[in-house]
Amino acid sequence: MSGPETLHYQTGFGNEHETEAAQGALPQGRFNPQKAPYGLYAEQFSSTAFTAPRHLNRRTWTYRIRPSVVMGDYEPYRTEQPGLICTGPLHDSPPPPNSLRWDPFPIPEEPQDFIDGWITLAVNGDARLQVGIGVHIYCANSNMDQRFFYNADGELLIVPQQGALLALTEMGRLYVTPGEILVIPRGVKFQIELPEGTARGYICENYGAPLELPERGPVGANGFANNRDFCYPTAWYEDKDGSFLLVTKFAGVLYQATLEHSPLDVVAWVGNSAPYKYDLARFNTINTVSYDHPDPSIFTVLTSPSDRPGTANLDFVIFPPRWMVAEDTFRPPWFHRNVMSECMGLIQGVYDAKEAGFEPGGLSVHNCMSPHGPEAEVFEKASAAVLAPERYKNSLAFMFESRYMLATTPFGLGALKRQKDYVTCWKGLKKHFSLPPQGA
Repeated sequence: MSGPETLHYQTGFGNEHETEAAQGALPQGRFNPQKAPYGLYAEQFSSTAFTAPRHLNRRTWTYRIRPSVVMGDYEPYRTEQPGLICTGPLHDSPPPPNSLRWDPFPIPEEPQDFIDGWITLAVNGDARLQVGIGVHIYCANSNMDQRFFYNADGELLIVPQQGALLALTEMGRLYVTPGEILVIPRGVKFQIELPEGTARGYICENYGAPLELPERGPVGANGFANNRDFCYPTAWYEDKDGSFLLVTKFAGVLYQATLEHSPLDVVAWVGNSAPYKYDLARFNTINTVSYDHPDPSIFTVLTSPSDRPGTANLDFVIFPPRWMVAEDTFRPPWFHRNVMSECMGLIQGVYDAKEAGFEPGGLSVHNCMSPHGPEAEVFEKASAAVLAPERYKNSLAFMFESRYMLATTPFGLGALKRQKDYVTCWKGLKKHFSLPPQGA
């Protein structure tokens, strides 16, 4: 099993990468020659429309041992856990105004790989219209082995919380640990191995426009996530015959098809649509050095824009280790209501607004215009704190934020891990209002 020391990466977000696992496998001068080298097949993979603007257009030419059409017909996928993977829209489950939170889900005792370990907790939008997101967790204890997967409904943003992942993809291999993220474009075939035996984490399924780096605006040329820190795989392939299964998620339904060869048979590729990973520790945090609590948009790593400027289909926001130095300022997130719906997870440590009840591996949902903020004890503590420079360390939280309301799945609403008493964390907030005596 490959570890990080055996893998090599190309860097640069959205760059035109080219790589070959056999010297001379990549055609020179023409993407689609009459005969590709070594008897390979040329196959273009496009994750945006052919006519998308040049700076948004994403496509990759692959040179593979067999074209993807060499496969059996799809039939419904059979799983022992039907109904745990859901896709927007959920017509029978209206978005709730209540704040929701779940404890971490346990690693299963029975064998369960990355795909069967998916559990959907919330969705919005409509995958068929390519709008919105799905929020899932995964809990797994076995490799995918003879099975492969691709998602036709959306791009996958995978956030490991416990246990490393080795992603074997059509474009190569990526080793991803907690504190890093993995993004797999819509339609890319892959297989997940578990180098540490078990794994748990989060998945945001992006039905909308592919994730991109947010504009920096007045921040200027530096800050936030830098292009150079995104890692893409180098070409690697399997020339393997046997009995394999390809599982796909298409319009919210799981299907399976038989293969007589591994689909990870791309010997060379060139393009800008490929899986990538990013180490969240490389994010250049911007913060206030005077007063007030800035909006969380300053922590946006990646964004999927919507048709309304400045309002995202999906923002991926992190709250990493950082210095807090603001004067005369309530430092945790203030109480707020806003137009975006928020789904929060915790990778490690303690989140500053929720010091109790929000554990690594847990998840919360606060829909648009629903009030939320620090729990009662955090409010009292932060209101009386001595405001010296403070290092927030050993904590890493994140947020999937969307302009569309999140509907909770029936499983999520009824799950034993759902905290039915979550709202009580604000019950201890006291009335402090008082006016000075008249004439004082």
